[in-house]
This record gives sequence, structure tokens and C-alpha cells, in this order.
Amino acid sequence: MTARIAAAASRAGRDPAAVTLVAVTKTRPLGDLLAAYEAGVRHFGENRVQEAEGKFPQLPGDAVKHLVGPIQSNKTNKAARLADVLHAVDTAEIARRLARAAAESGRRLSVYVEVNTGGEETKAGVSPAGAPALVETVRALPRLDLLGLMAIPPPGDTRPHFVALRGLAASLGLPGLSMGMSDDFEAAIEEGATVVRVGTAIFGSRS
Repeated sequence: MTARIAAAASRAGRDPAAVTLVAVTKTRPLGDLLAAYEAGVRHFGENRVQEAEGKFPQLPGDAVKHLVGPIQSNKTNKAARLADVLHAVDTAEIARRLARAAAESGRRLSVYVEVNTGGEETKAGVSPAGAPALVETVRALPRLDLLGLMAIPPPGDTRPHFVALRGLAASLGLPGLSMGMSDDFEAAIEEGATVVRVGTAIFGSRS
């Protein structure tokens, strides 16, 4: 995995160290996470707060905990306590709830604004047109550090979506791009991803 990331970065003339690998451990037992940690992985991602509750507190103290799935409004308090980085902030209400919960917990949270680049009704994310207003809202909230934009493009040719997200982020002065998963992380890196969220390519197919 490290070699594939390095090769993709090299093709784009980028430093591989500028790309963070988040090992997405959805459905994986805690033992798999600890084995990955022993192998050098330090960033771990879960899709659901409920699953993160059973794993994140068991990770070593220097592990960075990412929630990469949508956050329900009734789960924001738990999310703010469990995670260090939240990738799927897609409404002002969720952002405000996270900021309040972070303040109550005495924490700061790093966040990405999720953008629905494909306009898919079944997917979370703010529309590209709505992203600037949401970004402005998040930037104004204490306890939240806005790192950049995140997207999960529709299946198929995802590269144009990565290009579009990069352009949108640049227009908003945001350096972070959370994009790319097991099937397309190399293309994402070539198009500027600073974070890739990879599960199957690390752990194998889910049962």
C-alpha cells in the first residue's frame, strides 16, 4: 500500500508524505486494527459511531481516529467524544452540534465538509453550489478546525469528480482533500488528495 501511494504521488510530482492513509475498518474486529497499528498504520476510520464506540477507545493513544460516514444529529455528542477527525459534515446544524459537543468535552475537532459532487439523491453531502456557505459557517465555529473538502463520487469514472473537488477547494482556500477509496485512491492522489480512505485494499474483501 505504501508503495502504491508513493508511485501515485510520484506520477503527480507530489511528496508521498503529503498523503495520509486512513485505514477504514468497517466490520473489522479490533484485532485487525491492532495488527495494522503494529504494522505502522496510525490513522483509523469508521463509518458508524456505534461501531467506533467499541473500537476507538481500545486503540493506542497516538492513533488518530476518523469518522468517515454521515453523522446523525442524535450522535453528534458521541462523535465529538470518540473521533479526532470527522469527514462528513454536510449541514450547518451538524456543524453547530459538533462545535457545542466539542466545547462541552473540552476538545477541538478537525472536520471536512462533504460535497455531493454527483448530485446523487441517495448520498449525503452539500451541493457544490451550497458548499461556500457551509464552509463559511464551519469556519466561524469555535472548536472546529476546517481542513478541507471530502467527497464520495458515484461509481465509474471518478477522476472528473476529484478534479472538480480540487477546484472547489482551491476556490475556497482549503488545502485538504479527503477523496479516494480502495478502487480509485491512486487516481485521487494524482488529482491532489491529501487523505485517502482505504479499507478493502488493506484488509481484503469484507465477509
